Amino acid sequence: MEEILIEEYNYPLPDERIAKYPLAERDQSKLLVYRDGKVSEDCFCHVGEYLPANSLLIYNNTRVIQARLEFHKQSEDGARGARIEIFCLEPLEPHDYQLSLGATEGCTWKCMIGNAKKWKTGALSLPVQLPSGEEITLFAEKGEQTGNTFAVHFSWNLSAKRSDSEAVQRYNALIAKGDLNLSFAEILDAVGELPIPPYLNRKTEESDKTTYQTVYSRIKGSVAAPTAGLHFTDNVLNGLRQKGIQTAELTLHVGAGTFQPVKVADANQHTMHTEIIAVPRDTIETIIANLGHIVAVGTTSMRTLESLYFLGEKLYAGCQMPDIGDTTLFVAQFAPYEREHTLSTREALQAIVAYLDTTGQDVLHAETQIIIKPGYIFRVVDQLITNFHQPKSTLLLLVSAFVGGDWHTIYDYALSHNFRFLSYGDSSILTRNN
Repeated sequence: MEEILIEEYNYPLPDERIAKYPLAERDQSKLLVYRDGKVSEDCFCHVGEYLPANSLLIYNNTRVIQARLEFHKQSEDGARGARIEIFCLEPLEPHDYQLSLGATEGCTWKCMIGNAKKWKTGALSLPVQLPSGEEITLFAEKGEQTGNTFAVHFSWNLSAKRSDSEAVQRYNALIAKGDLNLSFAEILDAVGELPIPPYLNRKTEESDKTTYQTVYSRIKGSVAAPTAGLHFTDNVLNGLRQKGIQTAELTLHVGAGTFQPVKVADANQHTMHTEIIAVPRDTIETIIANLGHIVAVGTTSMRTLESLYFLGEKLYAGCQMPDIGDTTLFVAQFAPYEREHTLSTREALQAIVAYLDTTGQDVLHAETQIIIKPGYIFRVVDQLITNFHQPKSTLLLLVSAFVGGDWHTIYDYALSHNFRFLSYGDSSILTRNN
């Protein structure tokens, strides 16, 4: 595999060019337009003018969870001890996001732990105040370590602080009525913190709970927002539909790996993180009907859509599929580059639809580790709406691949024309150039 020197994907990004906060009006951000090697700019509210009327716009409907939990160890005399931060990355048991977030007794998550050396043994506890006035205690127990992450089991019950008989009676009455089936998602909403990107160099604020979510987010599970979608408003989406542009959705729960820098000289030696995707059958059928006019909102949508080809290729070849509930379909990091792929995109997508029909499923669930880098052949996406990414990142490699290596033209223009960078920054619409 030809070497890809990550230093060639570096550029100067002064801290003052990183947008620490979003604009007051989402759709008033600047829009860089790239087509046929030429760059211009406009306002994002006019994005529809750069999409053909027969386009299919596909966005990621994932919603960021308040995944950061702050516990404190307690000393023998009951005094508050060391601060332990637990960052929930992805569910382990149940492995399904919705089942785990909906759990009402306990669940286990893969987590990063801040100050882990101070947490050697024992369970940590955190009080959770309910709207009913009762208090629940959230417990965290540290399990097996894998690399820099840990399995953490969470459970919750009536707080020992409210152990008087009257409180117990009220609590039991609520359980009997079915009014106290508190889910893990509700607990995170009550005591968790929204994990904004580390490069913002500030604490999460109340406004981030709204501004760091897309207007169409609805499926909880991400620990980072699909930020290309932050520019959309209901007015923009309505304008697109009035123009005849169709929209469809998919889900990729964004993991903390999206911020993982490439630390090796040759990008081919970088290990990509794996993310869980879910694509409705209706979305796949709509893509088949609109091939040649597909617009991905963000790199997460791009990675999901391009992964579909390789998943369909496996199914077309008659690969033995696992039983539902077992290990999911998977696209390995270098699958696109390991051999020649001759199957048409239409055939690959039709194979997925046939598989869903055979198994009686409405949604394709899979996992992808795909890396899109220079030399990649795009099979699904024709246009990409995306923000401006960090130097020496896999996302910048993706952009370079999409525009045929011409990323310098785009980023030089953005830097010299006062564009705002990264998650809360400005946007671009790029037309494929390969």
